[in-house]
Amino acid sequence: MTKPVTGLQAVAADANTLGFLTCGGAGEGKSTLIGQLLRDPRLLTKDQLAELGSGPKNQDAATGAMDYALLLDAIEAERDQGVTIDVAYRFFATPARRFLVADTPGHEQDTRNMVSVASSADLAVLLVDVSKGDAAKGIVTQTRRHAVIASLLGIRQIVLAVNKMDRIDFDEAPFNAIVADFQGFAAELGFDQIQAIPISARDGDNVSAPSDRTPWYDGPSILDHLETVPIPGAALAAPFRLPVQSIHRPDQTGRGISGTIAGGTISVGQKVAVAASGRVSQVASLHIGSDPVRQAGAGRSVILTLADEIDVSGGDMLVAPDARPDVTDQFAAHLIWMADDPLLPGRQYQLKTVTGTVSAQVTDLKYRLNVDSLEHNAAKVLERNEIGFANLSSTEPIAVDAYDLNRQTGGFILIDRFTNATVAAGMVAFSLRRASNIHWQALDVDRTAHAGQKHQKPSVLWFTGLSGSGKSTIANIVEKKLFARGRHTYTLDGDNVRHGLNRDLGFTDADRVENIRRVAEAARLMADAGLIVLVSFISPFRSERRLARDMMGEDEFMEIYIDTPIEVCQERDPKGLYARAMAGEIKNFTGIDSPYETPELAEVRLDTTSLSAEEAAETVIAYLEKNGRLSGA
Repeated sequence: MTKPVTGLQAVAADANTLGFLTCGGAGEGKSTLIGQLLRDPRLLTKDQLAELGSGPKNQDAATGAMDYALLLDAIEAERDQGVTIDVAYRFFATPARRFLVADTPGHEQDTRNMVSVASSADLAVLLVDVSKGDAAKGIVTQTRRHAVIASLLGIRQIVLAVNKMDRIDFDEAPFNAIVADFQGFAAELGFDQIQAIPISARDGDNVSAPSDRTPWYDGPSILDHLETVPIPGAALAAPFRLPVQSIHRPDQTGRGISGTIAGGTISVGQKVAVAASGRVSQVASLHIGSDPVRQAGAGRSVILTLADEIDVSGGDMLVAPDARPDVTDQFAAHLIWMADDPLLPGRQYQLKTVTGTVSAQVTDLKYRLNVDSLEHNAAKVLERNEIGFANLSSTEPIAVDAYDLNRQTGGFILIDRFTNATVAAGMVAFSLRRASNIHWQALDVDRTAHAGQKHQKPSVLWFTGLSGSGKSTIANIVEKKLFARGRHTYTLDGDNVRHGLNRDLGFTDADRVENIRRVAEAARLMADAGLIVLVSFISPFRSERRLARDMMGEDEFMEIYIDTPIEVCQERDPKGLYARAMAGEIKNFTGIDSPYETPELAEVRLDTTSLSAEEAAETVIAYLEKNGRLSGA
């Protein structure tokens, strides 16, 4: 949802093209419905028609009717054979308008594809299998989740396709029960229109034309409704937004600024501003490909030149001067979590928008949305497929709009820093006021002055390892040796800090992340004061150790891995913790029922099975001397 607008999205942005998606559980008839919509021979290739020809393999096993889901299966097979066909999308047209349809996966554990296609859709067709169970019980959780996601992603038109009516002899009562339940649930979701239609996707009832088997229903068929439903023009009506993708000089006449328009329109002679700096200029020329044009709108890839030489580069955004986006490093957003590992507030992720990628973290998870009741529940984490509302903080300001104003500039994804997997989709709600009200105060006595006064180089020695590995013992000896040399030091020890600064935290993964975030912030402040800071924490997760490293200045952070096998730690067990953890008395104990992620690039590795604590401390001192960390500032 944050990638540059694709050709398919550009087609969908056309004033007479309706982009829609189908969603529902596995086996509820999505592919069959799309196959019925595409059954007109003019819309199919000869090869696809042949594949759908006579023969048992192409017929429903129960009735012998044509199985139109095979159409999409044929397209899938073509893709597997290397034919360039986007199986997620299908383009077709009627005399009334053009359509771009996306079929999303049906299994409950995969909302990822629905999110990616829904962000550029105008309408969602939600399929409900009326033949499953007791219709009086209403819609299932998965349908509710699909409706919530559609709402969050800006879809305001819903078709509730109550499918497999043929299996209940087109009985009106179950249909009415499902419709009433859905309308009651969706009343708070902000949809402009909900059109409920009783269908049999397999037989075609009320798909392309009205069915005489539903005399009690006087509404449109699905295709009739798709042909007449209003197409929102939000992208074109929004303020102008052009995320800058690249700068080039085709000749000596000026710099070409290229990108895909994410909102509004632009004309030659129109004033534009750089979102971050506010510098204003006029559009001198405008091209789509090699063709000069006077005007272009949302979804178009353009190259423009400006009348003035102002500072613009890739990652900037050109905007309407009188309707600029927020440029902020703190904002609130809805999140749809898509990863197996839970969202942990305080953990660093990569945040990708239409303009680029920055590091960011969730600073406060405000609530988790119960998709059955729409209640806001308190939560410390988000699990896979859960939806929440949170405050986020980025390492540098970014230009964003509220998602309701512009899906492209208000949408983002979160990416795991180590696996590069997309873990969440986000929709900006608003910029936090404090982001623009708080500024760094310039101080005359800075970190260089502090270090110079102490005649030392600030450093953070980060000791990590399992409980009982010897972290605190070794760190204590190292500090005594540095203190004896006249160095200014301070030790932040895991147990000691939990008596004060972190006394409100437990040992869940989320609390461990916050534990390390706070300590890293404290260590940075102490390093700013010119100290050599010794941090002795289990700190089990690579992501949080990386966060701490990134906070410090160049060459100031040293990761010291106390490499002690868990069997040795259990034998030592100075606090009796391992025995209690293995007995089930202590939950979330690192190495037993909570993971420890071994450092991959530690500056110092200490094998305590072959080194005494004194020898390990001397190894650390030797490393500091060799790398010039103990010379004067």
